[in-house]
Amino acid sequence: MIKPDPSVTIPDDPGTLHFVGIGGSGMSGIARMFLEAGYTVTGSDVRESSNIDALRELGARVAIGHDAANVGDAGTLVVTGALWVDNPEYQLALTRGIPVLHRAQALDWLIGHRRLIAVAGAHGKTTSTGMIVTALRALGQDPSFVNGGVIESLGVSSGHGEGELFVVEADESDGSFLLYDTAVALITNVDPDHLDHYGSLENFEHAFVDFAQAASELVVVSADDPGAVRVSHAARHAHTITFGEAASADVRLTGIATDGPVAFTLAWQGAEYSARLAVPGRHNAVNAAGAFAVLVGLGFEPAAVLAAIATFGGTERRFELHGTVDGVSVYDDYAHHPTEVAAALSAARTVVGTGRIIAVHQPHLYSRTRLFAQEFADTLETYADETVVLDVYGAREDPEPGVTGALVAERFRDPAKVAFIADWQEAADHTARIARDGDFVITLGCGDVYRIVPQLLASLHAARD
Repeated sequence: MIKPDPSVTIPDDPGTLHFVGIGGSGMSGIARMFLEAGYTVTGSDVRESSNIDALRELGARVAIGHDAANVGDAGTLVVTGALWVDNPEYQLALTRGIPVLHRAQALDWLIGHRRLIAVAGAHGKTTSTGMIVTALRALGQDPSFVNGGVIESLGVSSGHGEGELFVVEADESDGSFLLYDTAVALITNVDPDHLDHYGSLENFEHAFVDFAQAASELVVVSADDPGAVRVSHAARHAHTITFGEAASADVRLTGIATDGPVAFTLAWQGAEYSARLAVPGRHNAVNAAGAFAVLVGLGFEPAAVLAAIATFGGTERRFELHGTVDGVSVYDDYAHHPTEVAAALSAARTVVGTGRIIAVHQPHLYSRTRLFAQEFADTLETYADETVVLDVYGAREDPEPGVTGALVAERFRDPAKVAFIADWQEAADHTARIARDGDFVITLGCGDVYRIVPQLLASLHAARD
């Protein structure tokens, strides 16, 4: 795993910027911003993707596969923490003395002196960022933004605006969210995660304290999440707005109705405001409350803010429908933490009606699977009717002996509700055999599990021919 080196700065003339891992959701968004700013961008990734197709259309030259030759005459290398340190392109840059920037450092350079709204938290970041960007545009603003997922109504994950505001999904996984000069910090929650990097829950929470204390204007933080409450108390920021269902919340969420698109009431400064979103799920009411707190904290009128947030139509890989075969609907969701999985499946439950939920879960990271195997099993068994567990997507980690998807499946209380199937085609065929009219099949994970969706649809067709 490549960690940020704060001592490295982007040159006044970065020359050609070469992105290693350019197809990722965050990296592709930053690369797009540099392209739109007129810079020459090249890159590499392990496979083709729609993100890479879009960047090529904008003029980027992208190679598939990592090779030192891909670097060419690049003046600056941009990397993500998900890379291995033995990556040949990274090693060549070190040998040549080419400045190597973590993606957060490159993004910080793009932000410049604009007022930064940074959204951090173990989960909820992408949706909350999308809500804020969508609402700002509906309120007549023109923010720049870089999100971790494509905002459906805009069709992109990043964009350059002429306004003074810049909105980013800030990645806490490797501590890089501390590199930004943040004006407004939104902390969605501080659920334990990324302990492979931080080493302890105490260190994880302390990073969020630093993030909050560094915000120059405003901190918006959950009043419901215990970790976020501890961070808020420790940070003691002079201008803090809390949000959630807790009686102590400054923006208090009540009356949540989840029978379809979620509806709720927010209380703020002695007045109550009703809202209905275009997206389902109790968790999205909470995300909306956080976005609302940010925007009223910036001075926007509350009723107008809620009307603007209601125009948000979702982001890709967040409960995203890919197709329906004979009444079986296939969705994909980025959820990769037990709390996120619970939220995604709870949202599905509000709209599936009498159908069942079949979860296709791809564990992400060996360390997370080892630490949270029981939590994943409990969550999947509670919220899904049937579960298919795939093998672990290791990403930046080496395999650990004995840590496979079976670690999750073996912890189900009722083994009849789960199947561990490492082979994707067998998993797709099994899912198609057990699915019936009215069911939702939902792939879950932040690795490459979305790539099984075409196989699931094909298997559903074949099972019904």
